[in-house]
This record gives sequence, C-alpha cells and structure tokens, in this order.
Amino acid sequence: PLCAPLPAAMSASMSARLQAFINHPAGPKTIHFWAPSFKWGLVIAGLADINRPAEKISLPQSMALTATGLIWARYSTQIIPVNYNLLSVNVFVGLTGLYQLVRAVRYQREQKAAASS
Repeated sequence: PLCAPLPAAMSASMSARLQAFINHPAGPKTIHFWAPSFKWGLVIAGLADINRPAEKISLPQSMALTATGLIWARYSTQIIPVNYNLLSVNVFVGLTGLYQLVRAVRYQREQKAAASS
C-alpha cells in the first residue's frame, strides 16, 4: 500500500465502510483521489462559462476539453481499480466542453449565413 493503515484507536471508532473508503487504492490517501477532486474546478469553470457570449468561446479550448474529458473517462474505466471519481469528473469535463463547442460552432455558422445573405 502507498500509506500505512490508520492507527488502531482511530480505526476502532470508524465504520467498516468509512475505513474501506479511506484505505481504498483510489481513496483520499492517494493522488488518485485528489487529482480528480481538484479537476472539478474545470467543470465549475465550464459551467460558469455557460452564459458567456458565443463569440467569446474558444473553439480550440472547447475541443481540447471535450477530447480530454472523453479520453480520460474511457481511461478511468480501464485502470485497476476503476476510478469512479476520475470517471465522473471527466464525463462532466467532456460534456461541458462539448456544450461550449456546439455553441461556438452554431454561432460561427450563423455568422457565415448572415454574411452570405
């Protein structure tokens, strides 16, 4: 294991379920828990951008977030143990990126149509 088990005094007072969570290979004693937890900041930023004007959305950034979310979501199902925290955050990163990507593409198509008429 990456970390030693909890001291006996602490272990006795915790439920078995909580102990299983804490000592899990992707639990809070590992980077496999904390990295996806902090990655939720990307989701929050994506949600904050929902009201951003479509002309200010970056296509490359939205494509990168969509691709990153989808690739890492798939990866998180292939590693052992499956990291559901990583899976969930990357699904949301991909979805927020995809939503912004669709908004930006629609805006650009509307601008081209308006310019040609």
